[in-house]
Amino acid sequence: MKKNQFKKSVVIVIIPILIFISFHCGAQRIYSFKILEKANRVALPYVNVSEGGNTLCFSDEFGTAKILLTEKSHRLVFSTVGFDSLIYERLFNQDTAINIELVSNERQLDEVVVIASSRNNQRIESSPLKVEVLGSEELQEENTIKPANIASLIGDISGIQIQQTSVTSGNSNVRIQGLDGKYTQILRDGMPLFDGFSGGFGILSIPPLDLRQIELIKGSASTLFGGGAIGGLINVISKKPSPKKETIFSINRSSLKESNLNFFVSRKLKKTGFTLYGGVNHQEAVDVNQDGFSDVGQLRSIVVHPKLFFYPSDATTISIGYTGTFEKRRGGDMQVLSGKTDSIHQYFEDNHLIRHTADVFIERKMSKGKMISLKTSVSNFNRAITGNDFSFHGGQLNYFSELSLLIPKGKNNFVAGINYNGLSFNPQLSDSLLLRKFSGNTLGFFVQQTIKLPSNTLLEAGLRNDIHSQYGNFLLPRLSLFQKINSKFGLRAGVGMGYKIPSALEPQLIDYALDKIKPIGANVRAEKSVGYNAEINYLKRWGSEMSLFFNHAFFYTAINHPISAKLDSFSLLTFQNESKPTVSKGFDTYIRFTWDDWELYAGITYTIAERKYESGNQFVPLTPKLRMAYTLTKEWEGKWRIGLEGSFTGRQYRFDFSKTPSYYFMAAMVERKFGKHISLVLNGENLLNYRQSNIEALYSGANANPAFKPIWGPIEGRVINLSCRVKL
Repeated sequence: MKKNQFKKSVVIVIIPILIFISFHCGAQRIYSFKILEKANRVALPYVNVSEGGNTLCFSDEFGTAKILLTEKSHRLVFSTVGFDSLIYERLFNQDTAINIELVSNERQLDEVVVIASSRNNQRIESSPLKVEVLGSEELQEENTIKPANIASLIGDISGIQIQQTSVTSGNSNVRIQGLDGKYTQILRDGMPLFDGFSGGFGILSIPPLDLRQIELIKGSASTLFGGGAIGGLINVISKKPSPKKETIFSINRSSLKESNLNFFVSRKLKKTGFTLYGGVNHQEAVDVNQDGFSDVGQLRSIVVHPKLFFYPSDATTISIGYTGTFEKRRGGDMQVLSGKTDSIHQYFEDNHLIRHTADVFIERKMSKGKMISLKTSVSNFNRAITGNDFSFHGGQLNYFSELSLLIPKGKNNFVAGINYNGLSFNPQLSDSLLLRKFSGNTLGFFVQQTIKLPSNTLLEAGLRNDIHSQYGNFLLPRLSLFQKINSKFGLRAGVGMGYKIPSALEPQLIDYALDKIKPIGANVRAEKSVGYNAEINYLKRWGSEMSLFFNHAFFYTAINHPISAKLDSFSLLTFQNESKPTVSKGFDTYIRFTWDDWELYAGITYTIAERKYESGNQFVPLTPKLRMAYTLTKEWEGKWRIGLEGSFTGRQYRFDFSKTPSYYFMAAMVERKFGKHISLVLNGENLLNYRQSNIEALYSGANANPAFKPIWGPIEGRVINLSCRVKL
């Protein structure tokens, strides 16, 4: 695409949007409603406020709804699942704050959760697009168990596998429904920051204390968020300030010589607000299996995330944030790590990582629930690798901007937007490095229409058109359907297309040395995919203390012309398109049962992931066909809380087609709360002490130049940690 044509495309899209906004200015006032539960006056989030069947807005997470109304009589309806609807009618001619109290109705059965990943604030239980949400309670618990990152928490979800790709550095990637980690897109507040080279250690650099919730989409989500979300999407949502000041400190120490100190402070004032997170992580190198090499590398990291909020009017929110991540990771021969080297003990790998990210978000609410938002981010990721026989230093710049518009009309929603994103990889020149500087950018347009049909049917159709600077045009349609059969049963089905731009730096099942990776060839083209899903939901409640939710889903994803990475005769990693697809299919089932203060989650995933282009064994290596997991928690009178966790991982194929054994994993925790402010947590991971090194050696070859085997099971062994959390 020529440069002039590109500029014209941007102008053609932006000008109509700006003209549209200008028509919504008038002599209207903004009224603020505080929506509470009448029985105990607790704020109610995500309450629908409508007039004449048209949705005006939803209350935010603090129960506040701000609406632009003309000075006349209005008949407003406040409704949410689990409560009786309330009609509020009056003459609006004063700018005042109004309290609305709703009465609980236990006959309404569905749980209400907002979906930021659907872009239209739908309730999760009736969304045509399946989204699973990990809320603040799960994140608070994870902060006392694994405070450094969210990898363990995400790995507990059915259908998601955390794949460690390096013994020395500890790097990991996220695999969904049996597909490689490069097909999972990770977003921060809806913005892609972890792609290609900058995706290194991405999931290991996000602390749970800084997050409000995590949203997961299994299957194709490229229509909404662009290329990369073929296997699925993980969107981590940052916390926002509340009128009540929040201060949290946590400290943690584990038997694996890990220490963590984290804090979070936030406050919302009338016209301004702020959030501030800071975390320090300190991990010593540990040789668990006593083979002379670190199974857990040395880590020194600092993460800071200040964010400022401005409220110039009741309808406008502006936030400006910065995230700084500074890490030093060191692994290898334990004797070398202690400062002693000789002709035998030489192997080590040092990783120095620095990530700077700046982001701006602007949101403007207009009349009748319409909303326009602008978000932009710039991220600079630098990584220096030093080893006994290789050194490298390089960086990647990621940038992203998006302008979107939401128009609710009755029970229908329309979303449209334009975004522009790109990256630039800049390596330090080295004679041993085959990779050279490269860059690329994408201009994308997307629309989505959600339609309420008769007989409790929701239809959602989306279309995206991406124009990549090197690989051309990608048209991505998506169609989803939700059918509510009755108050207990619901059906969901969908189909969507996706694509993935070739990159030599995308995560593989094992990490390869950068000096062994060849550039993407000129004849390699982008991968394209189509994904299908179908599922049934069942929800039953007995009074207010017992409930059962059941979900059974089938999935099928085919990636056409997949890019395979293989070692050539010179042990260099080369890339090529294959003539036959990679296919992942299977089913994913889970239940969630609550009874008073008991809660049980149990899931099972059966996956057949195959590389159809292989002539022999076609199964994707290191992908278990069967995986089961459960968590069970119980709380007593707000003082004591216990939890049990277990999982079964079935047999996997190694790269030489031999099979690994299946194994069990168990964990347990106990929490003691002292009032509302202090809690102590004692947690044990891998209580059965199952380790891959008990089955096979983790490396072969000489000490000075070891060849590490792919990781298919735990290597850390049993770990006990004690943490303290203080909330002021």
